[in-house]
Amino acid sequence: MIPYGAGINSALSIGKELAASPQQATWIVAAYPLTQGAFVLVGGRVGTVYGHKNVVVAAGVWWVVFHLVSGFMKTIESLSAMRALSGIGGAFMVPNAIALLTITFPPGKMRNISIGLFGAMAPVGAAGGSIFPGFFVQLLPWKWLFFFLAMLGAVIFTTFAVVVPSEGEPLDKGGRIDYVGSYLGVAGLVLFNFVWNVISQAPAVGWTETYEYVLLIVAILHFIAFFVWESRVAADPILPLDIWTAPSFGLMILSAFFTFMSVGIVIWYISLFNILFRGYTLFLNGAAYATLAVCGAGAAILSAKLIRHLPAQYIMAIGSLSSCTALILIATMPAQQTYWAQVFPALVFTAFGPDFLFTSAQIIASNTVKRKHQGAAGSLIGTVLSYGLSAGLGFAGTVESYTNNEGKDPVRGYRNALYLGIGMAGCAVAIAVAFVRIPRDRREGWDEDDQP
Repeated sequence: MIPYGAGINSALSIGKELAASPQQATWIVAAYPLTQGAFVLVGGRVGTVYGHKNVVVAAGVWWVVFHLVSGFMKTIESLSAMRALSGIGGAFMVPNAIALLTITFPPGKMRNISIGLFGAMAPVGAAGGSIFPGFFVQLLPWKWLFFFLAMLGAVIFTTFAVVVPSEGEPLDKGGRIDYVGSYLGVAGLVLFNFVWNVISQAPAVGWTETYEYVLLIVAILHFIAFFVWESRVAADPILPLDIWTAPSFGLMILSAFFTFMSVGIVIWYISLFNILFRGYTLFLNGAAYATLAVCGAGAAILSAKLIRHLPAQYIMAIGSLSSCTALILIATMPAQQTYWAQVFPALVFTAFGPDFLFTSAQIIASNTVKRKHQGAAGSLIGTVLSYGLSAGLGFAGTVESYTNNEGKDPVRGYRNALYLGIGMAGCAVAIAVAFVRIPRDRREGWDEDDQP
């Protein structure tokens, strides 16, 4: 999440230097989680076949290379493309890192704690990443932000390769990868998100262009083909069918997706208010997110404990309602106001949205499937998280562009985008309360037929 936090805080400044509008600068933010969310779908399966640790190391090399290349870009389009390519590395890291944890720790307290700690790194990483632009964009040429991320990544992934033990023989060595399903799923996700992020740049770029309709239809056709292929044709689907057998599991995923979209919206528009209307420097805006780091880490660990004592619908409803409250606070605040009045409590509530949902959903998904499918479970939740963050920005940007009076009333556009987020989070609450029924899971250890 460090690149996401760095993108949130640096996008406006870098975009300005590259002669891009604030709407166009959203690509710097959205490109990374877009590809991370799309390609994470296949990352877990690749790890199952070739070894989860091997894939994390290879993905780390990819991540470092494209962050390094990002520093040499000269246009908003080329920089966004490199951010997208960097996100592919992140896509293969997340599910395989989670799989290493869930393979090492069978269902039970230790698994919950380890996933809770992993989930806690998301807000810490995002908040920490938002600090770096103060040093490498405000004080130095912006290219040094990406050079620094590349150097930091090189140190971290080298340490990972040396210190972290391998899981041994790949769980499905010599197994097949569903390339057709992978293409259909990834292409559908990328095209669908691309359409909405392009539309969000300005009304003139949006629905007046025929190619927007064509790409949207092509994306939907890819989704339909993906579900038909996975359910009826694929011998080794990238999403094993038994992951959907838990009661109302699909509705839990839908509720989480709505919440993650709303979280991406509130974080982005807090930065817009802070930088464009309140005169925050990049240092000060990064410091504002310290609240998210502290409260988010606590929320992730708390949710890991609650999953053994509360049914999933209550944990999800708490997270979604917290996100909804945060959005209401930001949507109703005046353009000029002290940080402590509404932004501070909004960030406290924001912390309980994604961290409650990511940790609990990951635990439920990991406990639902067998040991050999832990990578697939990590892929699914990673897709919901990363893709939701990016898709939310696309939808919100579209609303903003169409309601800001052609840029003459930006605050009105921001508020309307935030109202959309309120609707998303509200839908997530309703789905969780009305339809999700997943009982608490107090198992300790693998089932008898799934021993390593």
